[in-house]
Amino acid sequence: MKKGIHPKFFDTKATCNCGNVLDIGMTIADLKMDICSNCHPFYTGTHKVMDTEGRLERFKNKYAKAGAAAAKK
Repeated sequence: MKKGIHPKFFDTKATCNCGNVLDIGMTIADLKMDICSNCHPFYTGTHKVMDTEGRLERFKNKYAKAGAAAAKK
């Protein structure tokens, strides 16, 4: 590698708002995150689908009818 053209590489501690600390390597000396895999709703299973206009229910009904018609054939 050529000298003087690469950024400095740090062993960094990335800190999340929930208190989780991750040891990672990157070019930034200190990193603070808003959300991580310990508190993200997708990974924790607390994700909720917000259906305010009934679109999800209409979708389920539409394809439930199509599935029942295909099963009869």
